[in-house]
Amino acid sequence: MRCADALARAGLRPIVIDEAERPGGQIYRQPPAGGAPESSAIYGFEAKKAESIHRVLRDAGDRIDYRPRTLAWNVFGQRLDLLAPEGQRELPFDRLVLATGAMDRVLPFSGWTLPGVFTLGGAQVALKAQGVAIGRRVALVGAGPLLPLVAHQYAKAGANVVAALDASTFGAKLAQLSGLFASADTFAKGLWYTARNRLRGLDVRYGIRSLRVEGGDRVEALVWRESSGEERRVACDAVGASFGLRPEAQLADLAGCRFAFATDARQWLPERSGEGRSSVAGVYLAGDGAGIGGADVAELQGRRTALAVLEDLGRSVDRREVARLDRGLARQARFRHALDAAYPFPRHLVDTVDDGEIVCRCEGVTVGALRQAARERGAREVNRVKALTRIGMGRCQGRVCGEAAAELLARACGEDIERMGRLRGQPPVKPIPVVGSAP
Repeated sequence: MRCADALARAGLRPIVIDEAERPGGQIYRQPPAGGAPESSAIYGFEAKKAESIHRVLRDAGDRIDYRPRTLAWNVFGQRLDLLAPEGQRELPFDRLVLATGAMDRVLPFSGWTLPGVFTLGGAQVALKAQGVAIGRRVALVGAGPLLPLVAHQYAKAGANVVAALDASTFGAKLAQLSGLFASADTFAKGLWYTARNRLRGLDVRYGIRSLRVEGGDRVEALVWRESSGEERRVACDAVGASFGLRPEAQLADLAGCRFAFATDARQWLPERSGEGRSSVAGVYLAGDGAGIGGADVAELQGRRTALAVLEDLGRSVDRREVARLDRGLARQARFRHALDAAYPFPRHLVDTVDDGEIVCRCEGVTVGALRQAARERGAREVNRVKALTRIGMGRCQGRVCGEAAAELLARACGEDIERMGRLRGQPPVKPIPVVGSAP
């Protein structure tokens, strides 16, 4: 939205393709029109930012061609394939800005396929978009800053949060204090959420070593092992669990963008210059779709990418604005480096997953089948495992299971995660009907 706003102010008329019904993305998601009551209270400290983003379209009028409820499911040459309310469409372009955001990073654990287990992002969307909690007694698990935020939002909304389990240690956070001050405002908000959770009496645990959800037809309890080795159990009817975020980089892949491995994040990311340019001329990347930074970074990158587009079109830009945005992005990059170290990916949980657990829900592939492909059939790369087991061939195209499969494969092979490669993108990037139109 910030990119579109800047382009419109410069005299262009950008087309904005949005899967959602209304603008706001994940962080500033709005309830459906006529759905849950609108209230700035759901955005907390970010209420003014949310309102500012929501005003962009109203202020721009017809200077932005906004197309909601529209899925871009393929990029081919200089054309987007779209699924819109009126059906399948093709949209040619000469400049493409991909701001595809992120989704939860998932790891399998015992009982994770039971009804009542959600991702943290899914739990947050339910609260923001529909005004409902995922359960009456909710346990939350994570390894990232989303955990204390969702715990605070649920408790503030009146939900009974019976546990908040952090798979990373408290010591890891203390070790990064100096780096976290690079974005003092964001760090202060995180401290406030943590303090409020403590004052509410929320049971917050750090450094958990294993997870198990118990239940028959649905979630009944969550069991975990403390760093001390003690096993604990809490009765609950819903669990929200995810372990950081992963970029939605499928369209960048289909557009031909070059990828590189990011060691800190343990992820393959599309290459992006500081200005937002990808390795493909005319294709630009903004926001979490090319590396997790959060909403504030997405706004800065959106504006900065718009200036890059304008420069490439031969338009003059404000060099003072360029310098201001570059300084802000550099500061946020220092903060993100510290945040990644404060919430490292919980590799230890990979070793606790039993062979019988499902890793690919779409195709019903077990962890044991993946390990067997590595040990008995010589699979040393995720696309080879895909060919042997069908991991990543289902509806999600590996969006949910791909990174978990790579982590499990690396452990089975005893090799570094980078050597496992990444699943090659295939259209459609999300499920589409063979006939008919978007819902």
